[in-house]
Amino acid sequence: MSNLTIRIPKTLRKELQALSERQQRPTSEVVRDSLRRYIAAEKFRRLRRKTLPFAEAQGFLTDEDVFGAIS
Repeated sequence: MSNLTIRIPKTLRKELQALSERQQRPTSEVVRDSLRRYIAAEKFRRLRRKTLPFAEAQGFLTDEDVFGAIS
């Protein structure tokens, strides 16, 4: 594992520390988990933007359209 140094506002640091204490998890673990989730969400958004035109061309305009097709 490697180290990463970042600067965050004091208010954000306090919120992070409070969350860490509530969850009884180390701050670094909370941050790693948050980064993993953010990166996964960004990958999903990028993939969705890429495939959306193809889905729309096939008549899939909403999530319900997709669920209806696979149900």
